Amino acid sequence: MAAAAASPIVDTEYLKEIEKVRRDLRALISSKNCAPLMLRLAWHDAGTYDAKSKTGGPDGSIRHQDEYTHGANNGLKIAIDMCEEIKAKHPKITYADLFQLAGVVAVEITGGPTIDFVPGRKDSSMSPEEGRLPDANKDASHLRDVFYRMGLSDKDIVALSGGHTLGKAHKERSGFEGAWTKEPLKFDNSYFKELLRGDSEGLLKLPTDMVLVEDPKFRAYVEKFAQDEDAFFADYAASHKKLSELGFRETAKCTTILAQSAVGLAVAAVVVILGYCYEMNRRIK
Repeated sequence: MAAAAASPIVDTEYLKEIEKVRRDLRALISSKNCAPLMLRLAWHDAGTYDAKSKTGGPDGSIRHQDEYTHGANNGLKIAIDMCEEIKAKHPKITYADLFQLAGVVAVEITGGPTIDFVPGRKDSSMSPEEGRLPDANKDASHLRDVFYRMGLSDKDIVALSGGHTLGKAHKERSGFEGAWTKEPLKFDNSYFKELLRGDSEGLLKLPTDMVLVEDPKFRAYVEKFAQDEDAFFADYAASHKKLSELGFRETAKCTTILAQSAVGLAVAAVVVILGYCYEMNRRIK
């Protein structure tokens, strides 16, 4: 089996490229009105993570045909192809970072919260098996099975579900049709307000949406987010960041530790060399 690629070196040049990619994503998403699609791409690349086996997650593997042809990923090849245009301009950036940054930008430019983005994800040449993403036809226990497998909580489930304030379902992709909110290109807390309002003419409510108001633990968060948009934005930003870093933070910490060790060794070497030079100079005198 092919191994994952090495982690990118997140130096000053890489960070400069990230900012250029961020600008290009803003322009692309604004001109194409594709924020919902880019957010879905980021979610679906990250949402395959398994905390026990440490497989899947935000590693760019959704770019492979084996994965983007999974039933749950119908339509995402459109977003992948759009991102390829940006990747061609910035080859140093990993697909994993590109896809997750696209999700962050999609939320921000539609009026949502600012989400902290830490680069450095490595790309994988392997795709997880099909069936790790949520099935919109199922119940609360299914949602918990899927999100708990990732290492996420009930609050994360509800907060991330609030991302459905963006976009709409397409029958040819998911079997469902329609938008969840009246302004599907505006990120706000209207998803939760519509859930509590009950039947809203022309608006979509999937089985996995309805369980959020039927399950008492989920409903408590729905009510909180419907009443307090600031609270929703804060919790959404935290949950989105968590999702976008599944299986990544450990690697990032190890890289930082190694980098710090390397710096420490370099400093020690310089001290030894300077000490030696000083001693030799003293002897000559």
